[in-house]
Amino acid sequence: MQPFRPLSRRHVLKLASAGTVSLSVAACGSIARGPAVPSARTTQASVLGVPNERFFPFSDTSALEKEMIAALDRKRARLGVKNYVDLPELQLLAVSGGGENGAFGAGLLCGWTDRGNRPTFDWVTGVSTGALTAPFAFLGSSYDPQLKAVYTTLSPSDVLTTRFFTAALFADAMADNAPLYRTISRYLDERMLVDIARAYDDGRLLLIGSTDLDAQVPVIWNIGAIAKSGHPRAMEVIRKVLLASAAIPGAFPPSMIEVTVDGVAHQEMHVDGGAFAQTFLYPAALTAQRRQRLAARQRVVAIEAFVIRNGRLDPEWAATERQTLGITGRAISTMISASGINDVVRIYNTTLRDQVDFNLAYIGPDFDMKLPQPFDQGYMRALFDYGYRKAINGYDWAKKPPLP
Repeated sequence: MQPFRPLSRRHVLKLASAGTVSLSVAACGSIARGPAVPSARTTQASVLGVPNERFFPFSDTSALEKEMIAALDRKRARLGVKNYVDLPELQLLAVSGGGENGAFGAGLLCGWTDRGNRPTFDWVTGVSTGALTAPFAFLGSSYDPQLKAVYTTLSPSDVLTTRFFTAALFADAMADNAPLYRTISRYLDERMLVDIARAYDDGRLLLIGSTDLDAQVPVIWNIGAIAKSGHPRAMEVIRKVLLASAAIPGAFPPSMIEVTVDGVAHQEMHVDGGAFAQTFLYPAALTAQRRQRLAARQRVVAIEAFVIRNGRLDPEWAATERQTLGITGRAISTMISASGINDVVRIYNTTLRDQVDFNLAYIGPDFDMKLPQPFDQGYMRALFDYGYRKAINGYDWAKKPPLP
């Protein structure tokens, strides 16, 4: 039996949907795993014992709000500022998922640096491929060479190993992402961990989204707090979180996260944060106090938000095969596209309400190169250059989503 040829994005979607159907009648092929966290204890599960290691925005945003205030306090202390409203304008960045299209955001950030007006971001979020970009964007221009290398020099073998067709029945994904874990580990080293912790001390936050598949809830990981904890497993956990956030269900295996509840060991299954949102800036409930101050005509700290959508916002036409897998795959890709667009609209509406300056970047229809195979170097280099040229010439950030 021969292994699969490289998987196209459409092929992955077809196989994932077919695998879902097949697995429903092949439960005997399931891979053993540790006991899941009981449904009522999801938010009590601890990974490293760090109180602010992660947040569950569907349950409560008060812990994240407390973390945000603590970060502002650290920034005030560093700058010698007495009142929050006297802080300099806060800079927020959200980087979306998009697989190989993450090369666009990487090129944009590097070109922005060379343009000379890229800010230092106080708050950076990432999902999926955006989770791989976010640490570099968070740490600033000194990490541009590594960011560029990730999106222009990697080959498919640095990301995945394809499996046999029988993986749809007996494995946890159609491809193995162990090569991606090794790639993440090569870049996320001790120096990077120290730099993330130092930025956290300065009052800045790096937040990565994943999906707890057992509990069906989004999880926001506080990467800076984990790095700062000094826990011997901090590096391993951060690497696994980045891997999880980029693990497309069915295409790549989930990350199994070891946790404890009241001292009892359990295991969580985490996959692509894009299962809930392909990008996020902050939970809408987080800024209730800001809205109250605005309503009372009181001063608030100025905020500028940048959203990098590693994808297009216009429909991508494709002839659909009149077959079950062809229709299913096309429907899934349509839902993913619609979800990404809805995320951008949701963020825009939230920032509009909170009087946050909104700025959006996305891949325009003027980039018409087709992806020949997953993680093709030629495609990713071309897309990196496209984003770079746009930025170095002064990117025309959209002030609202370009939708009817």
